[in-house]
Amino acid sequence: MKIFAHRGASGHYPENTKSAILEALNVGVDGIEVDIQSALDDYMLIHDSWLDRTTSGHGKVSDFTAQQLSLLDAGNGEQIPTLQQLLDWNNNRTLLNIELKHTFELEKFVSILNSNIAKGIITKGNILVSSFDHHQIHWLKNRLPWLQIGALTSSIPLDYAQFAQKLNAFSVHVDKSFVNKAFVDDAIARGLHVYAYTVDRPEDIDFMLKIGVHGIFTNYPARSKKYLANIIT
Repeated sequence: MKIFAHRGASGHYPENTKSAILEALNVGVDGIEVDIQSALDDYMLIHDSWLDRTTSGHGKVSDFTAQQLSLLDAGNGEQIPTLQQLLDWNNNRTLLNIELKHTFELEKFVSILNSNIAKGIITKGNILVSSFDHHQIHWLKNRLPWLQIGALTSSIPLDYAQFAQKLNAFSVHVDKSFVNKAFVDDAIARGLHVYAYTVDRPEDIDFMLKIGVHGIFTNYPARSKKYLANIIT
């Protein structure tokens, strides 16, 4: 089962920051999940549309430039990173699951991906773009047929994972509180990978293994990785 660092190693470091990302890389995770929001002129790594929960700022991310946002404290004196900084820090070391939150101008997002691929900063296989906004990932998949997309859900639909199959998704990302073996079996039968969020407790890790989930998003990647290694061996 794969281990994804949820917003980086966010259990010990400020979420979606450089320290959380670098720690996840040091742990040797299978992937790092981050959230991006649109600023006026760039894409920023931050989960919420509003600044006040995770930074020293107030207001909406989309009302400020990247330079203005860089002046804020995102925890422990760190800055809100840009998407480009994430790509540079990762340097193709692991898969990046980029979750689209309040994002605009997806053609610009496409240009950033294509530019970094052309420069060898990241390979296509190390990019996974997910969202609860299935319209956005549907558009991206049509624009970039090679792109791996992940369809997020916090429910068990009547038709199980059919919605993700219709999107031609690579994976379906499910809330640990709303997933069962029937859903996982259906997704696998449709050729989808199943990743569950946010899984930190040993009992939840045990359950995800039992029902056949392919990977988990965890705030404590080192701890979860160690626990998983011990129970498998």
